[in-house]
Amino acid sequence: MTFGFFEVAPIIFIAIIIIALVVLFTFVPVALWISALAAGVKVGLFTLVGMRLRRVVPSRVINPLIKAHKAGIDVTPNQLESHYLSGGNVDRVVDALVAAHRANIELPFKRAAAIDLAGRNVHEAVQMSVNPKVIETPFIAGIAMDGIEVKAMARVTVRANIDRLVGGASEETVIARIGEGVVSTIGSAKTHKQVLENPDSISHTVLEKGLDAGTAFEILSIDIADVDIGKNIGAILQSDQAEADKRIAQAKAEERRAMAVAQEHEMTARVEEMRARVVEAEAEVPMALAEALRSGKMGVMDYLNYQNINADTDMRNQIGGKNEKDYHDESSDDNKKN
Repeated sequence: MTFGFFEVAPIIFIAIIIIALVVLFTFVPVALWISALAAGVKVGLFTLVGMRLRRVVPSRVINPLIKAHKAGIDVTPNQLESHYLSGGNVDRVVDALVAAHRANIELPFKRAAAIDLAGRNVHEAVQMSVNPKVIETPFIAGIAMDGIEVKAMARVTVRANIDRLVGGASEETVIARIGEGVVSTIGSAKTHKQVLENPDSISHTVLEKGLDAGTAFEILSIDIADVDIGKNIGAILQSDQAEADKRIAQAKAEERRAMAVAQEHEMTARVEEMRARVVEAEAEVPMALAEALRSGKMGVMDYLNYQNINADTDMRNQIGGKNEKDYHDESSDDNKKN
């Protein structure tokens, strides 16, 4: 059984139409287009097709556009698509615009997009601008003029400054500056009792320094939550200094003792040297006597008188309880002990 061309042509035409509709509904988000039209957002099918061709997910642009239109915010599909292609979070930017619009905060789309592309959560920044955030610092230690360590913990109430979010310093900078101010205020107090009596003086002094300059936040208040006493740093430093002075004095005394001992040994050596010279000189006396006797300059009677004088001297030494040998022995013992 054969079919003519005119009998098959309608079937082929219907099949082509069905295939075209399937491809159209698959490539073009018709449901999203209908939702946009129902919400009053005018978006053409060719615009959605262009998004597909530019590898943009239409729902990531059209749904935030519908949200912005319902909130009364004037944004265009091109702005949202450009921000999407730049790697930004379109939905978060629109949420921030809606929140800022409801809170009567001026936030243009360009600024919100710039904040989002800078890596900051623009929606969270708007919420922090409406509802300030409390930052609690750790215990910050400072030393008063009397040497007592004082530890203080502060609670800082900050509000996001949308104008300075791009390029402004983060929370870490605010905490560091507050720590610096607390340490400086405690250090300028004459005694630690002044800090304990008036802890609010710390907050007033720190708040007057304008620590939020150049940051993405505006400091509303600084409250001292807790104050504690630490170590007596002044006493510890004095004790360490006294110990160091003691060690220096001991080292100097040891040096002087060593020098005295060295000098004593030197003197002993010199005494021994002199004694050796005396012995050497005494050894020359008999030779000189013999020479004098040979040359006739000294007679026999002179020599006998010399012997008598020596015997008399030895006798006197014995009567005194000490002879020359004992004197030399005692000197040798003293040298050994030294």
